[in-house]
Amino acid sequence: MKTIGVIIRIVAGFSLLLVTACTVGPDYIRPTPVESMPTAFKELHGWKVAQPQDGAISERWWEFYNDPVLNSLEEQVALSNLNVAVAEAQYRQARALVQAAKAGNYPSLSIGASATRAQTSSNALAGKSGSTTSSNFQLPLDLTWELDLWGRIRRGVEASQASAQASEADLAAATLSAQSTLAGNYFQLRVLDAQKQLLDATTALYRKSLDMTNNRYTAGIVAKSDVLQAETQLKSTEAQAIDLGVQRAQLEHAIALLIGKPPAAFSLPVSTIKAAVPLIPIGLPSELLERRPDIASAERKMAAANAQIGVARAAYYPMVQLSATGGLSSSSIATWFAWPSRFWSVGPSASMKLFDGGLRNAQSDQAKAAYDATVASYREAVLTAFQGVEDNLATLRILEEEVKVQNQALQAARQVVTITTNQYQAGTVAYLNVLVAQSTALTNERTALGLVGQRLAASVLLVKALGGGWNSESR
Repeated sequence: MKTIGVIIRIVAGFSLLLVTACTVGPDYIRPTPVESMPTAFKELHGWKVAQPQDGAISERWWEFYNDPVLNSLEEQVALSNLNVAVAEAQYRQARALVQAAKAGNYPSLSIGASATRAQTSSNALAGKSGSTTSSNFQLPLDLTWELDLWGRIRRGVEASQASAQASEADLAAATLSAQSTLAGNYFQLRVLDAQKQLLDATTALYRKSLDMTNNRYTAGIVAKSDVLQAETQLKSTEAQAIDLGVQRAQLEHAIALLIGKPPAAFSLPVSTIKAAVPLIPIGLPSELLERRPDIASAERKMAAANAQIGVARAAYYPMVQLSATGGLSSSSIATWFAWPSRFWSVGPSASMKLFDGGLRNAQSDQAKAAYDATVASYREAVLTAFQGVEDNLATLRILEEEVKVQNQALQAARQVVTITTNQYQAGTVAYLNVLVAQSTALTNERTALGLVGQRLAASVLLVKALGGGWNSESR
């Protein structure tokens, strides 16, 4: 009972030390993201605001585009994309490191058993002769507990938790990146499908023009050069249609990779563009701090680096441990487990480095510099986010104006084709005029389709710049 009382008093004394212990190092305060936070986006002027004006983007943001095929593909990204799988495994690893850091708050308890038999040398002791043989049987139970008086372990846990939160944000960023890349590739592929349909339809019209020219040549109305010009235009357009197959195949292969499938096991049937540019909730610039996973990751890395400063500073203070050992020891296996064979010891120990050649100073300076680097990275992430939103707002606004003008040009080009064809049939203009008019109209048709793809791509990039449907407040 006396022994138990001594142990209780020692543990109680060191428990009191833990209660009154301090945590060295600076407490984390999030730095200001930029010198002056803008109250609104510069390029938001004239933007069509989504209804209702809740400033939120759904986690299933791709459903904005109302394309069932796109919806099906996007649902496979989080499940099968290999980059997302890497980020998810790294997140699980970070969570495991948190548990490993928390383990330092608890005592370490181990048990062992040993049995030895030894014989001493006959000449080992001066003045004595003969050897002795002895046995030793041990069953010790060892307990070691580092008392976190200066917060080294607590700061380590704090750093690990912040790193795990950063890893969670990295997972969200990897998922959003894969989703947005898939949407961009999908829309580009659909634009190619539309251009292929346009070129096929144009080829059919050019074939009719060739037949017409042939008939006029047979009738002796036009020269052979008109037939050759019509044939050149037809074959050139057919070649353009064939050339689109290269880009389409590459995009289809890229989409297969994004959903974790080999290209040979995936194909997308040709289809028309079903999507239109949606009304995207924009919100305020300050909301990007919560809605962008890359910003959230950079902010959590700052918190982890700040905690590491405390870990480095704790090295200047003594390390205090409470150790206890108990068990059974005997020279005979018959009495090994007898009560008189028990032994125990308990007591604290403290150690402190007096000289390390400047190691601790270097580690402390390194931790501070690492923190300063994360602050700069955080602010850079915020500024980059602002730039991404502004870029794509401007792109969508300018492209909308361009589409209006391009549609006017397209309508005029179509009229020119009709008028010039009629004039050629009447014999008032050369066939070259028809070729120029048709070529101009085809160029404008393809330009109009290209603008559709650019607007869809810019809308996807805007959703990505706004953080998709991710929000750190809900995590």
